[in-house]
Amino acid sequence: MKQPISILPAIALRGTTILPEMIVHFDVSRERSIKAIEAAMLHDQKIFLVTQKDSEMESPKLSDLYQVGTVAYIKQVVKLPQDLLRVLVEGIERAELLSLDQEEPFLKAETALFEPDSTKYTKSLNEAMFRSIQELFQRYCMESGKISKDLAAKILNIEDIDQLITQVSVNVPLSYQNKQKILEAVSLEDRYEVLAAILTNEIEVFQVGHDLQRKLKSRVDKNQRDYILREQLKVIREELGEESTSDTAEEYRQKVGELQASQEVKDKLNKEIDRFKSMNSSAAESSVLSTYIETLLALPWDKKSEDSTDLKKAWEILEEGHYGLKDVKERIMEFLAVRKLTGGGKSPILCLVGPPGTGKTSIAKSVAEALNKKYVRICLGGVRDEAEIRGHRKTYVGAMPGRITEALSQAGVSNPLMLLDEIDKTSSDYKGDTSAALLEVLDPEQNNRFNDHYVEVPQDLSEVLFIATANDMDSIPRPLLDRMEVIEISGYTENEKEHIAKEHLIPKQLEVNGIPKGALTIQPSALRKIITLYTREAGVRGLERKIGQICRKAAREIMENNQKKITVKGKNLEDFLGKARYSYLMANKKDEVGIARGLAWTQVGGDTLQIEVNVMPGKGELVLTGQLGDVMKESAQAGISYIRSVASDYDISPEFFQENDIHVHIPEGAVPKDGPSAGITMATAMLSAIIGREVRADVAMTGEITLRGHVLPIGGLKEKLLAAKYAKIRQVLVPKQNKPDIQEMDDEILDGLKISFVENMNEVLHEALAN
Repeated sequence: MKQPISILPAIALRGTTILPEMIVHFDVSRERSIKAIEAAMLHDQKIFLVTQKDSEMESPKLSDLYQVGTVAYIKQVVKLPQDLLRVLVEGIERAELLSLDQEEPFLKAETALFEPDSTKYTKSLNEAMFRSIQELFQRYCMESGKISKDLAAKILNIEDIDQLITQVSVNVPLSYQNKQKILEAVSLEDRYEVLAAILTNEIEVFQVGHDLQRKLKSRVDKNQRDYILREQLKVIREELGEESTSDTAEEYRQKVGELQASQEVKDKLNKEIDRFKSMNSSAAESSVLSTYIETLLALPWDKKSEDSTDLKKAWEILEEGHYGLKDVKERIMEFLAVRKLTGGGKSPILCLVGPPGTGKTSIAKSVAEALNKKYVRICLGGVRDEAEIRGHRKTYVGAMPGRITEALSQAGVSNPLMLLDEIDKTSSDYKGDTSAALLEVLDPEQNNRFNDHYVEVPQDLSEVLFIATANDMDSIPRPLLDRMEVIEISGYTENEKEHIAKEHLIPKQLEVNGIPKGALTIQPSALRKIITLYTREAGVRGLERKIGQICRKAAREIMENNQKKITVKGKNLEDFLGKARYSYLMANKKDEVGIARGLAWTQVGGDTLQIEVNVMPGKGELVLTGQLGDVMKESAQAGISYIRSVASDYDISPEFFQENDIHVHIPEGAVPKDGPSAGITMATAMLSAIIGREVRADVAMTGEITLRGHVLPIGGLKEKLLAAKYAKIRQVLVPKQNKPDIQEMDDEILDGLKISFVENMNEVLHEALAN
């Protein structure tokens, strides 16, 4: 039975529950709560206090509040800074919340007080409940130590069961949820049961905590606070039956049984697992050892992929992926053939050397596809720490395996194709020499037991197909270079670039830029112009960028002007790419005195070199201009010495060289030039100027000169001949010793050129000087 309904101002409490006969203060900050207190103070100072279920909720409704609260009397209100009120209340009676009469500007609650419990309990039941609560309260005080002795004695002296339950409920520090359970228990027996259950649970929690403490004290020293915390965590996990170190060790052991590896590797792993199992999981070394074991388990020790032996298919893949690069393709095919015949054999270590953009990195991908091997790339550019290759000792903080081991783990097999990109860009510092660390990796005689400092177990790299790439062979240390089979990739010819553009670059850029099929056509004349006038490179990266630029402009035309078909010709190329960036020095239209045409090699291909000579009255000085290097200056000195030695053959008076200065100039003075191959060209131009005979404009030459007038061989002949061809030169004088190089060249390079082999200056002058 409940007493008549009364309407009172109400406060929704957050995180606290107030029981009858409880005197407590709390702070109020919400506007609704402050107004409720003001309304209560103006009336009879009574207020209804009810706890909200979610303490985070700012404006709770009826459903968000518990059904039972406490009617309290406001004894004191104190104003605090920042619009806070501190309220001291005394709980009077428990009451049921029936509804909220209003929610704004403050809560008004319809409440009904619970009538006093009229149940007649037997004397024995009262006594039993009394003794039980007394005993539980005493045990609670002993286990928790949270109740002062005076207060405990005062409560234990209470003789009325109702009053005892009330005082224990009020004075024992309980959570607001537990207090709410006590508040909702209306009858005496219900309150007894709820309080007894709560006290029993609290006592058990304290006892478990004490047990944990006792276990810990037998293991650790009292002063080691951090260690105690870790041990507490371990004991808690053991009590809860969670995974322990021994479970992890058994999991590792199972993986070792499934691992494809030698007995040496398995023995090492089992030894480390035993150490891990005996180690405390909270020890710092435990995580280090766990990482080490997992690294070893992840490595593909004896796991291999099956190489392709289909030579025909491999050749088709190589041909389809790259135009040219004949030497690389043939070497791979030789390797495949030998491997098929022998059923194994050591993998070669190839080093592709050539200018940027010539397809060195991409050929490695095609080789991996042709051989059906996993492909992994290691970029060595800027690596200067030996540990990057060999790994760190696992005793170091943050130790990790080297790049070779990481690449093997990434590949998942022990016989991948591993690309060592930019091997010429490695360097050394106080931490060690990277190239020296690569010596063992790239030695077919030693790399079957490669030792990574982190792994500590020899790894077999003999099945790995290493392909290295470099731009410059001179910067690779000799011992490292000696371990590799060098394949030089020279720059592409104009014709090769045209083929590459048609077959690979244009289709790729059309797809990348979303150009519909047939919407854009780049005519051969425009393509040749792009190659010769807009790019100057050995590779094709710049050419691809220019084609991409055309595609982007075409895409804009298609979208903005709705054009269906765009054709790029030689005539309208400037509309897409702007003015030409480069120009070739074409063959002179007429024969001239003192001007000879030489041929030069550059990193981006060949070029023609015009050498001009003037003779003027002076004191016999030889003046050289055009930013010439030391070797080129010495070639000019050798040329003038040769001319002076044969002066009588051309009716040159001995006094000529004392009375005249000879000025040799090579245009484009801002560009440094060096090398001996312009020797015969300078000698021809100087003699032409001295004797006044014209040099043929359609002849270019290359070769080193000696003091005796002999012509020595030179390099870069392919690029030089291509430059002569573009410049519309008809005849090229080449050292006779370079004849084998000419025989290896394709007909497309030599087509339209007359090659004359020369052994000495007499032959050069015979061909070069006009009659």
